[in-house]
Amino acid sequence: MATEKQKTGFAAYMGTTFLIGFGFFTMGLMDPLYDTYVPIFLRRYVESNALVGAIMTLDNVLQLILIPIIAVWSDRTRTRIGRRMPFIVVMLPVSAVLFYLLPMAAAVSLWALIVLLFCFNIFKTSVRGPVVALMPDTIPGDYRSEANGVINMMGGVGAIIGTLGLAQLMKISEGLPFTVAGGCIILAVVVLLLFVREKLPEKTAAAEKPVPVFKAVKMAFTAGNSSVPRILIALFCWFLGYEGVKPFLGLYMVEVLGVAASNAALAQGIVGVASVAFAVPVGYFAHKLGRKRYIRLCLVLVTVILLLVPACTILARSLGMGPAGLLVLCLGLLFLFGAFWIGITVNSFPMLWQLADFGNMGIFTGLYYTFSQSAAIVAPPITGLIIDLGGYQGIFVFSGLCMLAAWFVMRGVSAGEAAAGEAAAGEAAKRV
Repeated sequence: MATEKQKTGFAAYMGTTFLIGFGFFTMGLMDPLYDTYVPIFLRRYVESNALVGAIMTLDNVLQLILIPIIAVWSDRTRTRIGRRMPFIVVMLPVSAVLFYLLPMAAAVSLWALIVLLFCFNIFKTSVRGPVVALMPDTIPGDYRSEANGVINMMGGVGAIIGTLGLAQLMKISEGLPFTVAGGCIILAVVVLLLFVREKLPEKTAAAEKPVPVFKAVKMAFTAGNSSVPRILIALFCWFLGYEGVKPFLGLYMVEVLGVAASNAALAQGIVGVASVAFAVPVGYFAHKLGRKRYIRLCLVLVTVILLLVPACTILARSLGMGPAGLLVLCLGLLFLFGAFWIGITVNSFPMLWQLADFGNMGIFTGLYYTFSQSAAIVAPPITGLIIDLGGYQGIFVFSGLCMLAAWFVMRGVSAGEAAAGEAAAGEAAKRV
């Protein structure tokens, strides 16, 4: 006989998902403040933009190294409050305090700021793996696409509040937005500790033996199923395309479309708004159509949109369209890009988690970040060189080709669907 939770579907897990989403919400608050104001703090002491950029890549490098290590460590942890929560209740509050101190360090000296940035990024990066892995630990595989949509939405809402709300507090005091964000992080930790309960699987609660890290990684790649490496290679390709375009969207708006510098941030802003609006629906869509099928559909549509951006720009200019018209046209295309891009990111993590078990959930989480952050580090120099050699239009072609490569790689994926619909969705996916 079906349980009440099985009858109600994802609705039974909605409350837990929102509680876990508070962790992502706080990260969404921090990221725009960090990305916007830390370069400003650094420029008070450093004239070289290249050096500022190098310091700003510190978090990407640490994510590549620390997220897999800490996520695996949390896999092997057993405590009264769970295996992820000990990391969360220690590292998130420390991150909050260090984040609060950033403006003060910036007022002291360059070295004080750099040391604090290093410490802050260690704690903030280290806690990401356990926070992310907490969701698949508590939500059944059938509903992880929907759950990942909810927590992505909460992270996106946090980013919007951080950009449009907390950033405005800089007019009152330079430290005020960092103080408010730090307070929200502490509150989120309290909520997670009080209301989210981690549970060991009934069959492996006491007898489970942790698998050595390198053995677990080797098993993920040599388990007789090529789906894991294919998903990882595909996500490297699509993040290579995304991270290659993202840093240069503002410059494209200003230098190619002739938009005022004050409106340059609208490009990434509209992508963020679309991602928040569609984060939850795309989880449900993928549950109906199959995750692989929906991801490949989104990859095709994203490729078309990326190629349309330069094509429509050239066509609109030939028809005499001015900067205002070009801005509206570009923002419309970017809104569609955000709507389909979130369909890819929301459903790719659940596909990996579906192929993991309780003992290596953190390892699979770490592998996701290893491949995605590698792309984030490699992509900007490549697209920067493309701009230098052939202009801004080339980066959209490069990004489109990356998405198309991911589409081909995903064709060979044969697992990772929600368990309840694995067979039906798998058969449908094979026909795509």
